[in-house]
Amino acid sequence: MEHYVDPTKERFGLFKDLAQDHPIHMLNLVRLREKAAYPDGRQVSGAEAYEAYGRESRPVFEALGGRIIWSGSFELTLIGPAEEHWDICFIA
Repeated sequence: MEHYVDPTKERFGLFKDLAQDHPIHMLNLVRLREKAAYPDGRQVSGAEAYEAYGRESRPVFEALGGRIIWSGSFELTLIGPAEEHWDICFIA
């Protein structure tokens, strides 16, 4: 499976060019690593790393008008690879 974490410059440009006269809803499907992978070798769990990311990014996200409109627990993949699973699911 490919990993889609960072958009390419081209894809981000297309995103920026979308009409901005209505809200954008973003589906987030997050799979956490058992241990985070930091270049400096820090040893924390994937959950701890994601929590730290949330603490840093939430104020920026909210200042831009963002909010979580739905969150829930993953149960199964109806359409797609049956082996897919997600630790965190939300719509922002």
